[in-house]
Amino acid sequence: MKKIVFLLVLFFAVIAAKAQQPEHVVVISTNFGDMKCKLYNDTPKHRDKFLQEVRKGYYNGTLFYRVIHNFLIQGGAADSRNAPPGKRIGYGDPAFTVDDEIRPNHFHKKGALCAPRQPDKVNPFKQSDISQFYIVEGRVFRPGELDTMELANNVPIKQQIVNQILTPEIKAKLKKLKEEKKVKEFRALANPIKGQIETEYALNPHVLKFSKAQRKAYTTVGGYPELDRKYTVFGEVIDGFDVIDKIAAMKTDKNDRPLTDVKILNIKVIK
Repeated sequence: MKKIVFLLVLFFAVIAAKAQQPEHVVVISTNFGDMKCKLYNDTPKHRDKFLQEVRKGYYNGTLFYRVIHNFLIQGGAADSRNAPPGKRIGYGDPAFTVDDEIRPNHFHKKGALCAPRQPDKVNPFKQSDISQFYIVEGRVFRPGELDTMELANNVPIKQQIVNQILTPEIKAKLKKLKEEKKVKEFRALANPIKGQIETEYALNPHVLKFSKAQRKAYTTVGGYPELDRKYTVFGEVIDGFDVIDKIAAMKTDKNDRPLTDVKILNIKVIK
């Protein structure tokens, strides 16, 4: 028993020590200014792979090749380096695939540093492509807009659960008991069904409920909540938000590439 207690204490001590480790900080220098970012310790696969490529200079000289105002700026793809104007760029590299580390405490607020990936139909496990990255600009949302997003997502889920549990046969029984005014029997049948519906709804992983932190961020600094739970957020900008806005506001071609190249001069680890 003492050995088990010791092992548990040791386990939680290791977890606590990892949580207290200082976060790495990098500076992304572009020809439009610098962005300082911190990398999260609870997304170690993304953090370590990103740092590995930063130290190799992999991203140096690449472009922010996909820029959409009020959405994001995306760059780092190898084929964007020295790419002529008008060329379609931004293809990923399977050698840079990393298992997803989607965490509920990390979301797409403005400045979120994230990893793109292939669509679900070819990538059902949501593995990231760390050969490139994107930074969220987004926009500021009203509280009512977030409420509407929750409803739009959750009402169909609730209805599907109701349809699965409340079968035509059960509906017919409930209707008959109601017509016969058999209140006791009606409640005996209806209450467990109601409880089952509420339980399955509460346990459904696809139900959307914005946390207090999400609501505060999306209604103040802004962001892009539609991407939450779909992509891994492995860091965030802590200085240089004006550079995000400057790049995101640039005029682009039909492929969302800036007409004036936005070059990543280098990325340096400073901490």
